Amino acid sequence: MQKYIGDCSISLVKAMQAIDENTNGILFLVDSENHLKGCITDGDIRRFLLAGGKMESVAMQAANLNPKVAYTIADAKQLFHKKNYIIIPVIDEDGKIIDLYNGEGTEQKIRNSLNVPVVINAGGKGTRLDPYTRVLPKPLIPVGDLPIIELIMKEYQTYQCNQFHIIVNYKKELMKAYFSDDDKQYDIHWYDEEQPLGTGGGLSLLRGKLDSTFFFANCDALLTANYERMLQFHKENKNVVTMICAYKNLAVPYGIVEMGLNGKIENMREKPVFSFLTNTGIYIVEPEVIDDIQDNESIGFPDIVERQRQKGRNVAVFPVSENEWMDMGQITELEKMRIKLYGE
Repeated sequence: MQKYIGDCSISLVKAMQAIDENTNGILFLVDSENHLKGCITDGDIRRFLLAGGKMESVAMQAANLNPKVAYTIADAKQLFHKKNYIIIPVIDEDGKIIDLYNGEGTEQKIRNSLNVPVVINAGGKGTRLDPYTRVLPKPLIPVGDLPIIELIMKEYQTYQCNQFHIIVNYKKELMKAYFSDDDKQYDIHWYDEEQPLGTGGGLSLLRGKLDSTFFFANCDALLTANYERMLQFHKENKNVVTMICAYKNLAVPYGIVEMGLNGKIENMREKPVFSFLTNTGIYIVEPEVIDDIQDNESIGFPDIVERQRQKGRNVAVFPVSENEWMDMGQITELEKMRIKLYGE
């Protein structure tokens, strides 16, 4: 139970780390005597940061100060099954947490249908995964039982996103051969790059093929965040591009010293944690963005985003937890992804 409970004085960074570790997206905040003071979810953190909050803030500033509670497990079960709750805390008459109910053994909640086309850039050589990519194109490198590209596609299919547009170049015939098997039931439209066009230039091949909002993803990252919330954020803010970014928390295992004039010590921090946003390589895009890409133009998609920003169009970030993003772009990350997906 303790992995779902944190001290109400902890920072937002620490709360995010605890939420990542318990993998349920929520943390209950208590005082020194275990009285429930509030709860914080990954959604609460996202809203707080989008409103201008800082990672250094105390978690209680972003928390829900009136979480739903129950006084018995029976009441908790009834509450849990009425609405889309994550966990219901059971408290005693003094407001102390005595148990938690998370609906274990219940059926997984069905995701709403989004029915949005998905464009996957699968044309790169995958040099970071050499020597594996000398034999297989990066999208076909297996992670457990399935290649990474198929894991990505299956995640989208849980939202009824079944139309796939795949841009290929390096070892493209192997890619097409894999999906030509009779048991591979996917609606795929292929686009062949005649020359490498970067992470964004290949979209020019889809000019006139899409007339609605679409997901655009590199083929080396798997995202398990809430796609429905991403799409809602994109549409509510009238963005032409929404970049999905993950918060990374980098712990420095040394004491950090800041030096001033004549070697004077200005500041010291022991084993600090630095937090920053990193691009996952996954985007939500409006079709007019394609019209601004020249035919056969070699360009990275971040440069395309900057081009849209310079034109004054709405481009924005949708932050997700680092625990919701798996990147297999490096050999060291392949085994981590396999363990996370399939267990030890």
